[in-house]
Parts: sequence; C-alpha cells; structure tokens
Amino acid sequence: MTRTAAKRKKTIEQIDVDNKRVLMRVDFNVPLGRRHEIVDDRRIRLAVESIRSVISRGGTCVLMSHLGRPSGNGPEAGLSLKFVVEHLQHLMPEANVSMAPGACDSPEAAAAVEASARGSVIVLENLRFNRGEKAGTRSFGECLAKLGDIYCNNAFGTAHRSDASMVAVPEIMSGKPRVAGLLLDQELKFLSDTLDKAESPFVAVLGGAKVSDKLMAIKNLLGKVDVVLIGGAMAYTFLQAIGRGVGSSLVEEDMLDNAEQLIDAAAASTTELMLPRDHVTGKEIEPRTSVEVFAEDIDPGWMGLDIGPETAGWYTDRVRHARTVLWNGPVGVYEMEPFDVGTRQIAEACAAATEQGAVTVLGGGDTAAAIKQFGLADQVSHVSTGGGASLELLEGKKFRSVELLDDA
Repeated sequence: MTRTAAKRKKTIEQIDVDNKRVLMRVDFNVPLGRRHEIVDDRRIRLAVESIRSVISRGGTCVLMSHLGRPSGNGPEAGLSLKFVVEHLQHLMPEANVSMAPGACDSPEAAAAVEASARGSVIVLENLRFNRGEKAGTRSFGECLAKLGDIYCNNAFGTAHRSDASMVAVPEIMSGKPRVAGLLLDQELKFLSDTLDKAESPFVAVLGGAKVSDKLMAIKNLLGKVDVVLIGGAMAYTFLQAIGRGVGSSLVEEDMLDNAEQLIDAAAASTTELMLPRDHVTGKEIEPRTSVEVFAEDIDPGWMGLDIGPETAGWYTDRVRHARTVLWNGPVGVYEMEPFDVGTRQIAEACAAATEQGAVTVLGGGDTAAAIKQFGLADQVSHVSTGGGASLELLEGKKFRSVELLDDA
C-alpha cells in the first residue's frame, strides 16, 4: 500500500524570535492532588524545551493552556493555572516566570503581557474559564491573538480539538509566523511518520474497554500493519461476535455486528487480527477476588480481566520481533494484581524490541500510565502526551490546528 507522508511544519527553532512575543499554546492539563499539588508533571516538563528556545534567543513567551473541566462561567479557584506557574518556575529557575492578572482575555492580562520583559515567561489564566475557548469563538480568539507576534502550537494533547486557542487564533494570525513547538513536532514525527514510514514487521497492540473507541483506528490500520493484537475488555465484544463464551465480561452489545465486520475485513486484508485465546478472570474487579484461568470459553459468572499466559506468550513474541510497534490501550486491568501481568509483559516486550532497534510508539492516557507504573517509559521510543489526539491520528484524521501552521 502506498502511503503519503504528511507535510512537516516549520518549528519554533526555525524562526527569529528576538524581541518578539511568542503566543504559545501548551497543554498544561495535568492531574492535581487534593492540595493542588501536581501529580504528574510530564506535560509541563516536555514543554520546557520550546519555552527555553524562545527566551534564550531574546523572545518573550506568552503561555496559554486549559486545566481540568471548568464550567466556562468564570474563574474557579481549584483550577487556576497559578499552581502550574509555581511548578514551571521550579523547573526553570533561570527564567522569570509570572502569572498574568485577571482573566486571560482581560485588559489587565493584556497590559501585563505588553509590559513583560524581553526573555521572560508569562502565563495566562485557564482558557476554559471563558466558554469561548471550547466553543471556538472568533471574538475570544481575537482577544488572544492580539497578545502575540508569533503563534506556536505546542499542545499535541488538544491538537484534535477546534478550541479557539487551537484554530481561531492561528486563523486570525494569518500573515504572522505560525509554527509548531518542539513537542508537537516530535509527536507528529513519531505518530505520523510511524504510519507513513513503518518498517515491517509492523505490530499494533490495541486494548482498552470499548470497541467503539478503537473501531476507526482498527479500520484505518488494516492493510497498513502486519498484525493487530487485541486485548483489554474490548476483546470480549469480538469474542462474543464469533460465538465464544465470555461469561460476565464487558461486552458492547450494540457493537457486535461492527466487530464481526471488522474480523471479516481483516481476513480479506493483508493484516492478521489476533484475539486472546485464554483469559485470566475474576468474579469482580477487586484485589481479593477469586481468580481463574480459562482457555477459549469463559464460564458464566467470571469476567475476563487480563489476557491469559498463552496469549501473552504469543503477543509478546510478535512484539519482540517487530521493527515497528504502535500500542494504544492496556490489555488488562493493569492497576491491580494479578490482572496487570499481560500489560506488564507487553511493556517489557516493547522495551526489548526498542533495544533491538525497533521504533515503539505508545499512545493513550492509560497506556502512558501503565508504562510509567512499570518503570519502562524511558525504554521505548516515544510515549505520547495526547490520548484522544494520538488515537485520532491512528484513525487517519487530519487536524485543522496543525494544517494552519506554516509548512517547513
């Protein structure tokens, strides 16, 4: 199958930023603890390289992001980006990092940006405190666009959205430089190029709870990958569709026909679709539940919570001998023993394949959490910061927010 590589976009490092204000959309939507402490700062840390690129060359960085799911009716104290600003200053002790006062579209914020010193970093308040952000309104975008001489998209986690900061702002800033941040560039390189320039054997591992979440990704991968390994709860919709006994496992009844059609489509393609042949099951999703391993059919009253040892052996063998691996979604309840074994073994196989020269790309929030839990995140090629965005790329979708950026 012929694949057409996506156009590369100009990056922040390829333009002059001296004495310019760079309006940079970042994804600082990080999990907060009860005391508003940052539980996982990976998205912030990975944005630092682009920020440093601006301020080290005499530019001013104006950062905008959302955090959480505010109502859009004004400020909510627990979702203020001030908690992120404090952490960013800790990560960048050499920089002058400050918070713009008031709402992100307020005169106070605009005045603070105007007065910001060359080489400084100023962070706007949570974009989603204004409902115009999620609605993608042009009027809100105009307020933001006035704050920058250059637009930089460094937010892969929201690249698939049509929020004002992602689409309206770069549309309004047409005629000014519109570039990709280094994190966005890396994400597109790994995820798009992995599909466009994959070496064979090319293996995709798709897990998670629902077939409906992965349906379009599987369809798009048929004929492009050598094998798709199915795991997680969604496997039981496929298995029931072909007449297997799945006990009380999670099944999407309204997706049975779609699952059967996908199996038929895979059989007619060059892609092998593999389903679990044995299962680690429990009576309920609880740490002390009874555990039983079933081959083929699962008895009534038991639910599949992990791929079985025989399936894990087949799957990991395919991953270990791959030259390209895409993995989205855990293959079991990875948060809980003993149902974490299959996902752990897939993670270890990805690390082993990487060591042997394979390109291994992981996407999805649960996949990222799992690989971090197992201490293997630095032993694979790339762990994406975007869950929905990475999945939509696997579905073959194009992002308006990226298309608006200047071609390299």
